[in-house]
Amino acid sequence: MSTVFNALQTNEETRPIIEAIELDNPEAVVNREPAMVKINAPGRLVIRCESIEAQLGRRFDMQELNINLITLSGNVDEDEDALTLTWGN
Repeated sequence: MSTVFNALQTNEETRPIIEAIELDNPEAVVNREPAMVKINAPGRLVIRCESIEAQLGRRFDMQELNINLITLSGNVDEDEDALTLTWGN
């Protein structure tokens, strides 16, 4: 099984997003660097709007994710509720 990942800038806007991703993906490995956070997961990583909103305490448009997104790897399935990265079956 291959690893999927995303990398976000490290700043105040991304802290609750990263927390939401960690909560929704317990198998994910979070690597914190000075300027970015890279989140790796085996085969699948889901970023849910509802979870981000719970961490932020406000509405969140999934397009806001693109402001701080550096890169990602995997097959992308995206709608207004979630962004899912997968690899393999």
